[in-house]
Amino acid sequence: MAVKVLIPTTLQKFTNEQATIECTAGNVSELIESLDKTYPGIKGRLCDDEGKPRRFLNFYVNSEDIRFLEGINTALQDGDEVSIVPAVAGG
Repeated sequence: MAVKVLIPTTLQKFTNEQATIECTAGNVSELIESLDKTYPGIKGRLCDDEGKPRRFLNFYVNSEDIRFLEGINTALQDGDEVSIVPAVAGG
């Protein structure tokens, strides 16, 4: 499945400064693996040692937070858009 991935500015150094990437994956977990094959080292920035998305990163599939879907097992379809969004803290 061809999926469009939006990369935040803080991670673009891993993607050769690309903000948008086309990727093929059946779910979010496969997407992360595919990104890491193309851009070695990015998975370590996206996931913790257990392979779960890092606490301060949010993944959205077509504007839906994967935490309220199937997590990293959320299915992807051709044409989906995945946004990787760093959490913002402060007061």
